[in-house]
Amino acid sequence: MSNPSPFEEVANPFQTDDIGHTPSTDSIDLPSDRDSAPQNNGFDQEATSVATLQQSPPQSPSQSPTQNRPPPIRTSFPNHAQTNKVEFCCGRDQYLHSGDDAEILIIDAVKTTDGAASPYIAYVIRTGSVEARRRYSEFESLRNGLAKLYPTLIIPPIPSKQSLSDYAVKQTKAKEDATMISRRKRMLQVFLNRIARHPILSNEHVFHRFLERDVSWSEVLTSPPLSQLPKNILKAPSHNPVEAASSPAYEALPSPSASQPLRNPDQRFLDSEAFTNKFATHLSGSMEKVTRRTMKRWSEYAHEHAELGAVLNAFSLSETGSLQSALEKTGQAVDASYMATTVLLQELEQAWTEPLHEYSQFAAIIKKLLAYRHQKHVQYEMTQDSLEAKRQVLDEYEKNEAEARRLEQALNRGRSAVPETTQEEDENEGQSDHGPGTSSFASRPSSMTRSRSLPSSSDPPRSRKTSGYGFLSALSYSLHGIMDVDPEAARRSNISKTRDTIGQLEDALHASAQDLKYASSTIQADLDRFQRMKVADLRDMTIAVAKLHREWCQKNLEVWLEAKKEIEKIEPHPNQPPPELVNAKEPGSDESADAGPSRTNGVH
Repeated sequence: MSNPSPFEEVANPFQTDDIGHTPSTDSIDLPSDRDSAPQNNGFDQEATSVATLQQSPPQSPSQSPTQNRPPPIRTSFPNHAQTNKVEFCCGRDQYLHSGDDAEILIIDAVKTTDGAASPYIAYVIRTGSVEARRRYSEFESLRNGLAKLYPTLIIPPIPSKQSLSDYAVKQTKAKEDATMISRRKRMLQVFLNRIARHPILSNEHVFHRFLERDVSWSEVLTSPPLSQLPKNILKAPSHNPVEAASSPAYEALPSPSASQPLRNPDQRFLDSEAFTNKFATHLSGSMEKVTRRTMKRWSEYAHEHAELGAVLNAFSLSETGSLQSALEKTGQAVDASYMATTVLLQELEQAWTEPLHEYSQFAAIIKKLLAYRHQKHVQYEMTQDSLEAKRQVLDEYEKNEAEARRLEQALNRGRSAVPETTQEEDENEGQSDHGPGTSSFASRPSSMTRSRSLPSSSDPPRSRKTSGYGFLSALSYSLHGIMDVDPEAARRSNISKTRDTIGQLEDALHASAQDLKYASSTIQADLDRFQRMKVADLRDMTIAVAKLHREWCQKNLEVWLEAKKEIEKIEPHPNQPPPELVNAKEPGSDESADAGPSRTNGVH
């Protein structure tokens, strides 16, 4: 009886309909005052496409044409690399796009010390007629570089590093373990071929240089475009992160954490995250554990059969005749079962266990990809909040400036209405009342225009002194004189700086909006491609497992049928009737019926 699917609770958000449509990103609330923002958010072609996104990436507020790498030309998003390409950057590019039969092979793993003080394992890569040698750390740096160059694509995984337990058990020989090296050869070859069949990654010249002979990989890592990558990938354009240095708007963007919640999340990507979490839990949680237990029991089964076959073969040497032949044939059948099981284990490792582990790694990669898109969305909302806050600050500054101007105009009108003689008398009267060192009435209005915090000039001096405000005013004047600070100039300077910050935030918001739309569309397109690839791979995996078990059963059936023929040649037990007589007798026959009366007559 089959178990229910663990994904029935959440619909598969990666699945496209019959014509390859995916949901659009029009639900994202983006500013409408930027007509230049990319509008190709859905997929209207029969096959999911990123052609428009790659040919016309969103333009940053300021770009440097010298640092803008030409994006690869795509007309479709199939499961293999484009084969109708006519312009190539190098010989490896031409070979990879020469047809569906183009394949990258890792033909050997050799121990060498070239370019290093200590020996290491180098994997020999054959691409057409060209062979190159790369070590595991170089594969790792290639993948890390591609992940930074293409933050919106699913970069295939490489085999995991050795665990601490492996080093503890094998110590210095852990890197030279033959089983581990063979596994790495197979999985690294899968990694290279997945890149070669990717419609975007297969056009990357960094990947082509990795396959070339006599190319120093350290020079590739320290030369463009890898050397131009920013430290923080969130402060770089999604379509081409190397443009971060030429885009000042990205410096104003915040760097949110992946755990920060969204105000307006996109339901499509919430469903994708839920589905990916279930997929990862199912693979790495249950399927891999069951697979490991199954492989362990198969291994124990093969080991027990190896011992049993040896015991039976040794036992046959102490017997003679047909029994010896039967025991020997039985031992041979057990040995054949051991060999068939060993082959089955090796084939299952390649056809089921390794691909299953690879897809558990894919699930972790997709989680990081969705987290990147989540951070881009949070970044957009945070930039919106910062822009709104700065606009409110500017409004407050402008209100204060308007109030200061209104007061200054009112005071100027008041001064023009008072005759000069009256002003002079008031000044003399004020000086005689307060003595030298006291500010005149005419001098106070000018100070009022510099600070709205000072009291009105119509207040009598005695009331300020009695309230204690005169001392604070004098202290404020003294401090302003010492620091040479002009409140009016400071206020206008703050207004100017705030306006500049608002302009930067507007550019940053525009860049963030473009990044969010591009990331959403491209990630969804690559998720659709991954879903088709996953379905095809899982189909091949299950068919391969079925064929392996069928072949194992056929081999065991053949050897045990031969053993049965030898076993049947053994003479029957002397205390039992021959088999032909037993087969000839039928229950309730006349012979059994006559036995009763004869015994009765004998008694009489």
